[in-house]
Amino acid sequence: MSKATSFDIAYQAGVSQSTVSRALRNSPLVNEETRLKVQAIAQELNYKVDKNASNLRTQQSDTIALLLFEDPTNDDSLINPFFLSMLGSITRACSKKGYDLLVSFQQLSDDWHADYEDSKKADGLILLGYGDFVDYEEKLHQLSEQNTHFIRWGANVDDDNIISVGCDNFHGGYQVTEHVIKNGREKFAFLGDASSHSPEFLERYNGHCKALTDNKLSVISELQVDTTFNEESGYQAACQLIEKNISFDAIFCASDLIAIGAMRALQEHNIKIPEQVAVVGFDDIAVASFTIPALTTAKQDTTLAGELLVDNLIALIKGEPAGTTLMPTTLIVRKSCGS
Repeated sequence: MSKATSFDIAYQAGVSQSTVSRALRNSPLVNEETRLKVQAIAQELNYKVDKNASNLRTQQSDTIALLLFEDPTNDDSLINPFFLSMLGSITRACSKKGYDLLVSFQQLSDDWHADYEDSKKADGLILLGYGDFVDYEEKLHQLSEQNTHFIRWGANVDDDNIISVGCDNFHGGYQVTEHVIKNGREKFAFLGDASSHSPEFLERYNGHCKALTDNKLSVISELQVDTTFNEESGYQAACQLIEKNISFDAIFCASDLIAIGAMRALQEHNIKIPEQVAVVGFDDIAVASFTIPALTTAKQDTTLAGELLVDNLIALIKGEPAGTTLMPTTLIVRKSCGS
């Protein structure tokens, strides 16, 4: 038996072949009655859309490119573990929407966009991670000027044409700090790059400082140490902190990985957690609940993040409204801060 074609469907439905094509891709140009009739006949005939032929006609690939920034890690992945969980949620969200997902590392050449949307490999880009944001921001404006469909995970950019999905880092920093203050801690250290080079960390630091001042506690600048996001940098920063010989009873780490490194440094120096120093992180990566003691942290919802990134990018691709989204964080209380 020969395979059914769109012309067979058109004949049975009493419509043109072009109407069949529109109905099968849910075009608003076809009224609902006709669309449902065409789709029912297609199902009865076991008709399958030739995706490659459809893409040639529409000049779309039905593919999204997820581009990750290479980060220094303790393994060979070069991917921040926080983004690994988001990778899973983005993959599922793409599958639900009928899009394939192309995963690669970002290449920060002058024509990196040409490797994807311009060459029809992908209809749009999702960007995760960026290294030094001061250097990276210019690339975002370049993509915007070239009318590339893209969306990024991160802090809001002062450009209406650059759409971001991110969490409320300020509130998360405030929320975690206030919780530790309520547990009786007063002298806080902060580990993380609190500058425009790391806007997420800076917002967490600003929220942290606001919680301190609202509770009439001092922000001690000598207890702030710049770090990158990983365990080794957290370990080294905590060692520096201890060597300063300035007393503190709590450490707010700008990421869980920094916190894991800091906890190791404290334990090697025989400083008890949380009895002598409370430690809190940010992200709620999977391993946070398995540290000893388990880590109190601000949770970012990676499932929701993946869905929002995909939904907003598809809206951009289709010319529909899309906008920057700020997600709330959730305080996850464990043993590292006492209660």
